[in-house]
Amino acid sequence: MNPALARLQDYPFARLKRLLAGIAAPAGLPPIALSIGEPQHPAPDFVRAALIRHVDQISHYPSTRGLDSLREAIAGWLVRRFGLAPGSIDPATQVLPVNGTREALFSFAQAVIDPSEQPLVAMPNPFYQIYEGAALLAGARPCFLNCLPEQRHLPDFDAVDAATWRRCQLLYICSPGNPTGAVLDLATLTRLIELAQRHDFVIASDECYSEIYPEHGQPPPGLLQAAAAMGLDDYRRCVVFHSLSKRSNVPGLRSGFVAGDRHILQDYFDYRTYHGCAMPLHVQLASQAAWEDERHVADNRRAYGEKFSAVIERLQGCLEVAQPDAGFYLWPRTPFDDRQFARDLFARQHLTVLPGSFLGRAVNGVNPGSGHLRLALVAPLADCCAAAERLRSFVEEAARR
Repeated sequence: MNPALARLQDYPFARLKRLLAGIAAPAGLPPIALSIGEPQHPAPDFVRAALIRHVDQISHYPSTRGLDSLREAIAGWLVRRFGLAPGSIDPATQVLPVNGTREALFSFAQAVIDPSEQPLVAMPNPFYQIYEGAALLAGARPCFLNCLPEQRHLPDFDAVDAATWRRCQLLYICSPGNPTGAVLDLATLTRLIELAQRHDFVIASDECYSEIYPEHGQPPPGLLQAAAAMGLDDYRRCVVFHSLSKRSNVPGLRSGFVAGDRHILQDYFDYRTYHGCAMPLHVQLASQAAWEDERHVADNRRAYGEKFSAVIERLQGCLEVAQPDAGFYLWPRTPFDDRQFARDLFARQHLTVLPGSFLGRAVNGVNPGSGHLRLALVAPLADCCAAAERLRSFVEEAARR
């Protein structure tokens, strides 16, 4: 077996399952889960209809590069969403459909890392655990960049020394962030692109939560947007990852894309032809319909806005919590150990949440996820409100004990 497999840490949800094992939750309370970021809003009717309409396409092999029409729809969306110059994204060479960004974020590292040079893969901490696993199985060492409250839950990139950047072959960024919802501004993205050009590393920008932001707020900027603003019209060393899972409430569709530097994407395409991961044709055609429509995305934002308002109102004065810049997670502090908090909360209120420490790693003795919870506001509004009331009741009861 690949010896790197032994270096993988248990996935957060496996750890959560063990944490809650053997607990008898109150039978009189229906379960509510805010632990998994799986959107529960209805999938758009027109996407479901497209899947059914094109289901006969399962009789044909799909190509790894994907349909021209899908790549054109994606390129058009990128231009509209991020204010790029028309024609600045070539659908033929700068876009690749992928079976969900989880698969792509992992396989991308396997394609771009040269393990012979003792490379580093830098990533935020706390983080989406795929980044760490991808680095380890590519033969690299993860370099964790703590995201602390005093830095607005963003990495302090200026604190990274030149020697570390020189060893870095790949930088994962996540904006809006999972789990914190923090957004990297254009100035920071520009600074990272400058560092990538100087030290010859690739930026993999996970932008899967980019379309969930306050209804009247500013859309989060993207890496390609920053590159274009710098005049870097070939998007050199810049690759972005987007998904329909959160944007369009179709996590089971497993549909996303990778876009950016044409030279990197050509090598990644060559890798994918062996990887065997072509997207089924009926999924491609349904995805095309989703990327071409914005009305359902605006409706989705409004629904999340209602839930944030209702939940935060119920938690005020109970937990230290605030609406994030974007995304659908809350990241409140806990009054005591986050793992014990999650275990006791489940035991008393039949409410499942994810301890923040499961999403981070200790660096210099500090796990920046410790003392936090990740609450995914993906359930229906009524369930989110009920969960907030149970959470408040639990905290108030704990304070009296």
